[in-house]
Amino acid sequence: MGLSAERLREGLDAVAAREPAIAAAIARVGYPTPRQRATGYRTLLRTIVGQQVSVASADAVWRKLEAELGPDMAADALLERDFDALRACGLSRQKQGYARSLCELVTAGTLDLDALPQDDEEAIAQLTRIKGIGRWSAEIYLLFAEGRPDIWPAGDLAVQAGLARLFSLAERPDEKTTRALAEAWRPHRGALAIFTWHCYDNPAL
Repeated sequence: MGLSAERLREGLDAVAAREPAIAAAIARVGYPTPRQRATGYRTLLRTIVGQQVSVASADAVWRKLEAELGPDMAADALLERDFDALRACGLSRQKQGYARSLCELVTAGTLDLDALPQDDEEAIAQLTRIKGIGRWSAEIYLLFAEGRPDIWPAGDLAVQAGLARLFSLAERPDEKTTRALAEAWRPHRGALAIFTWHCYDNPAL
């Protein structure tokens, strides 16, 4: 799953053929490395755990959760734990609410992560039913876990900043402008999103 190196290259080459700035940037910094995650509940739970904390803190909480819930980290196992048990793992009250929302939807069968709608907007709508999963988190899941080729997280600050560098813009574009700029890149916007992250802090640009 995920956008492979080959698919990234194909998508970027298709856009670069029409966008000289993209072609020039590829020549200077090369193609990005694929970013692939597993599909399913665990990846979304990991997203919730990682919200608004450092990578090191999120890793520590995740290890405690694995120890508490077992290596499978089953959704029903999390639902069986009380507040204090999850708090001891490092989950705040708010994040416990988010995690329970995810687990309840999964165990009830009302969110089937193996059969999300093929339409991207419909899939985003399904994922954002989970408390704590907003549009950005849903887009990131669909891009990295499912490898959907045309996901464009226009609200991502690094995507916006990367575009500003690529096109020598006077300032970082807002979400509306970022979305509009990428319309011409359909259906390869996912590859471009990953490329903007690749370019965001690259000293060669």
